[in-house]
Amino acid sequence: MSLSFRNRIALHYMTATAIIMAVAFTVVYFVVQGTVYQNLDNDLAFEAVKHSGEINIVGDSIKVINKIEWEESEHREVQVNPVFIQILDKNGNFMDKSPNLKEDELAFNPLDKYGGNFDGTLNERPIRQVQVPIEQNGKIKGFILTAMSLESSKMVLLNLRNVLIVSYLFLLVGLYFISRYLAGRGIIPVKVITETTKRITKNNLNDRVVLPQNRDELYELSSGINELLQRIENAMGRERQFTSDASHELRTPLSTLRGTLEVLIRKPREQEEYEDKIKFSLSEIDRMTDTIEQLLLLARLGTSSKIASESLISLPTLIDEILSRHKKAIMQKELSIDFQDEVPNENMVPSYYTNLIMDNIIGNAIKYSKNATTIHITIEQLESKIVCKVQDEGIGIKKEDLDNLFNHFFRSEALKHKSIPGNGLGLSIAKKAADAINARIVVDSEFGNGTTFTIQF
Repeated sequence: MSLSFRNRIALHYMTATAIIMAVAFTVVYFVVQGTVYQNLDNDLAFEAVKHSGEINIVGDSIKVINKIEWEESEHREVQVNPVFIQILDKNGNFMDKSPNLKEDELAFNPLDKYGGNFDGTLNERPIRQVQVPIEQNGKIKGFILTAMSLESSKMVLLNLRNVLIVSYLFLLVGLYFISRYLAGRGIIPVKVITETTKRITKNNLNDRVVLPQNRDELYELSSGINELLQRIENAMGRERQFTSDASHELRTPLSTLRGTLEVLIRKPREQEEYEDKIKFSLSEIDRMTDTIEQLLLLARLGTSSKIASESLISLPTLIDEILSRHKKAIMQKELSIDFQDEVPNENMVPSYYTNLIMDNIIGNAIKYSKNATTIHITIEQLESKIVCKVQDEGIGIKKEDLDNLFNHFFRSEALKHKSIPGNGLGLSIAKKAADAINARIVVDSEFGNGTTFTIQF
């Protein structure tokens, strides 16, 4: 049987409550039954003790004293719940009885000679009786049997049982509909989540689930779905950005390669011309390869998945390694490096992301520096922050271009500096790497006189 989530909640709630109600009703019934029987047994014990004082033992004979007065009192009083008395000898033989027994006799239980309550019948009607031994000088001389009608008590218990059963069934039916209604109210946030997720498509990822007012499990579910949607939206955004950037940046070199190769096959040419065009094509392929690698790096940086396992490295050591990698370019431009570490303690930074930041910034300082100038690199301690400054004496950046400096493919005065290689992705990579480790990059530049990058770790 397939039930909806709402009906399953109602069924489970009803089942649990039904078990509790069944236990409670059963306890009520047996408590009432025990109370009824306890009251009857107390009355029987009282009557047995009272009438034990109205008998006379002569040898083996037991007789009721003033039996005539007993009969007269029975005729004078209305017996709403009559008490039946019967006296037996020690062997259980009949000796005497109350007049209201008439021709009937109470049953004797030979196995219970020391008193006890038990159910029986009298004239085919249920009774409750007690059998008390009559003792004299420590010896049992006989028994006094006291009985009372059990019909009214059984009728009360029967009515109670029927009321409990009928009430139980009606309560279960009512409980099901109430719990179903409450379950329906409780799953309203789930319906909202379902409706929201149905509206979300690949082209509509900005919609979010409305968070419930109570911070419960449904709130956590809604928050989790919203976070998942945000991650999906970010991933789709990176995918669209990568596709757009790749198509934008690769279209020109591919067209250049195609044009170059078409020119080569139009007519036979000298070997030197072939070699020159092939070298040019290889340089374009290298440029495309670098661009693709940087685009892939930008896409990976957007996930920020590596920071959890990021190892640490000394910042001065990392800068020395970067300068060693750029040694050839530094020597070609006859640059001087002024590196000062003013922090006495060891400066540990995340190796992977810091390497991306410093390599791109130092690489730009080298590329855009004028020949035979100096690049100043300093490391300082500012409160709890490590501050690294990279200052060049290069061409500088216009003030109006500073706000766009970290955008993809942006190059200030690109047409005037075609001889300087680059695709405008380096600072974008540095910015994303800085965001991944909560670092901050500040740029200060004077057009024509150089640029200063300040990185706070």
